[in-house]
Amino acid sequence: MAGWIGPWELLLLLVIVLLVFGPKRLPEMGRSLGKGMREFKNSITEHTDSLTRHMDGDDELQGELAAGDEADAGFCAACGKASVPGDSYCSGCGAPLEQSVAVHD
Repeated sequence: MAGWIGPWELLLLLVIVLLVFGPKRLPEMGRSLGKGMREFKNSITEHTDSLTRHMDGDDELQGELAAGDEADAGFCAACGKASVPGDSYCSGCGAPLEQSVAVHD
């Protein structure tokens, strides 16, 4: 804990929260806070897994490119690396891919 937060300050904060929200709303608030934290963690984990698969050259992702999605593929405007359809950021430099240049044959 921080140097200025002790058990008495935590108890005072708990009493204030209890008075403001009431004892019936506290469990509901705790559940919604926990649900929001789980959703945030899951979205971060999914994004990290997607980046890891892309950087490792996952065959499934490579197959998506070869399966006719070439028209949606592009190149990063910052570094020129090819991007996978649906990616928001370049796996090479991290630049947003909204600035990417589409592949034209």
